[in-house]
Amino acid sequence: MDLNTKYTPQSWPQNPENSTLEAKNKFVGFWLFLGGETVLFASLFATYLALKNKGPAGMEFTTQQLFELPLVFIMTMLLLTSSLTSVYAMYHMKNYNFKSMQAWLMITVLLGAAFLGFEIYEFNHYVHLGFTYDQSAFSTAFFTLVGTHGLHVVIGLGWFILLMIRNSKRGLNLYNAPKFYLASLYWHFIDVVWVFIFTVVYLMGVVG
Repeated sequence: MDLNTKYTPQSWPQNPENSTLEAKNKFVGFWLFLGGETVLFASLFATYLALKNKGPAGMEFTTQQLFELPLVFIMTMLLLTSSLTSVYAMYHMKNYNFKSMQAWLMITVLLGAAFLGFEIYEFNHYVHLGFTYDQSAFSTAFFTLVGTHGLHVVIGLGWFILLMIRNSKRGLNLYNAPKFYLASLYWHFIDVVWVFIFTVVYLMGVVG
């Protein structure tokens, strides 16, 4: 594979993300990794459901008292929109339009960063109320689940940013195209996990 090959939109492969053996091997490794991630989050969800609203007798904090759906709804819209913008980025990658791909990835990063800012604000609000990580079994389960997702958002943002910076002068080739595509798939996985968090933790927590 010659990284110096100059492509045009006409000569660029239809599926550049898996047009080489190395790219296909990357996909196999990625799906194995994602399987482990799924098991991790399934365990965290099960733990949270088992410990939901569990704590000392007369515990002050419950899901109905804590969670504010309008704030969480805004966070959800930010993350779902970022998933859509990453789709646009991959569309331009498949059409060999590097500048447009980079632009949509930057929008994705900004939306993800905004989501992360709201999550930090939410956690800070809970801590000021006295709902801290070690306040109860419920609080530990909540912060571990949602915080682990937040850590994955940070990893996803870092992945996008590093790819964008490292390849800013190289442009697209068959070596980095799979990397961009797998980063986008990882971002979609993060979004799917958040949909489950929104439903299981927040929505079910407020409406029962």
